[in-house]
Amino acid sequence: MEALFPLLGLHIFITAPSSRPHTAQITTGQRHRSSQEKSRSSPPVPLRRYLQNPPDMHYGNGMITRCRDVLESEFQYCSDLNTTRFLKRMLEVEKPDFIAFTGDNIFGPSSTDAAESLFKAFGPAMESGLPWAAVLGNHDQESTMNREELMSFISLMDYSVSQVNPSAEDLSSPVKDGMVTNIDGFGNYNLRVYGAPGSHLANNSILDLFFLDSGDREVIQGVRTYGWIKESQLSWLRSISHESQGQKQNSDQSADAFPTATSPALAFFHIPIPEIRQLYYNKIVGQFQDAVACSSVNSGVLQTLISIGDVQAVFMGHDHKNDFCGNLDGIWFCYGGGFGYHGYGKAGWPRRARVILAELGKGDKSWMGVKRIKTWKRLDDEKLSKIDEQVLWVHQPS
Repeated sequence: MEALFPLLGLHIFITAPSSRPHTAQITTGQRHRSSQEKSRSSPPVPLRRYLQNPPDMHYGNGMITRCRDVLESEFQYCSDLNTTRFLKRMLEVEKPDFIAFTGDNIFGPSSTDAAESLFKAFGPAMESGLPWAAVLGNHDQESTMNREELMSFISLMDYSVSQVNPSAEDLSSPVKDGMVTNIDGFGNYNLRVYGAPGSHLANNSILDLFFLDSGDREVIQGVRTYGWIKESQLSWLRSISHESQGQKQNSDQSADAFPTATSPALAFFHIPIPEIRQLYYNKIVGQFQDAVACSSVNSGVLQTLISIGDVQAVFMGHDHKNDFCGNLDGIWFCYGGGFGYHGYGKAGWPRRARVILAELGKGDKSWMGVKRIKTWKRLDDEKLSKIDEQVLWVHQPS
């Protein structure tokens, strides 16, 4: 839908020029441009095919903020700058299209100025000129900004496509300054990836990216627990997913289109849901080393994801020593593992980041929708070792 992001001016396209199969590009509007470019139109930004997902940066004050849980031989010269270096290395090696930060971007208690820490944490993303988006974790607001102020600030940073909350066009709900107000949290929004320019899907969404605020801390009957995704957020998710699926079905009329009732979607939030604990007894890809630190409240997130039918994988943070993907009722739930050096970890266990790849199908006459979604991780070691590559979803003709 052309007017999907009236405030962002954002259209996302997947394309595949003949010189590079399965590549993508993004055409941008004002909010996606840097501050120096806001007065002139922005050309298409050439993209490759990846989403990069660095969870739990836990950025503090930069050089003076020391690392946690590293080998004694590494400690003396280790600081937030190691996190910055890791992110830059990942961008250089993977050359992603898009970066999704899944919360605890800064570590409030170690950040004397939230805005300054955000600039440092997201600095490599802004310098890259790539579109990026973020949600909040449970530590971001523990510095000098509350959660609404943080998301507002993040949404205005260079090349950010983040939103404070859904735009007024996403729901028939009370609005203020163009944003829905009767939804819990800050940082609930969706981004739509469009088909290849020149193809029959050029003006249609072929992949949805849902971002949700899982909160921070709450008190239930006098007992502190972690936050959770509320019913107002799930109601919005059901509504926007239903709308998106309706548009995809209406556009799926070409002989070159995938004959599928739903195109895939991915979801991003910070705090895991309670059902993740069940994966301790299931087959997983990766390591399960942390107890799942989730809310005592089960708000029905899994049931909602199952019912809407389009979300194929969820990407989380929070539990730094978990880096696995496991499947619950047909949906993959994937941790990224700890990324930031000021966050807790495990000495001798390298920091890591998750990469997501969405590949397009090729028809007789043009590019089609997403045919496969894969993921892997890279370690912050000498070779940026690539591990645990797996397929999350493959298009199945109906």
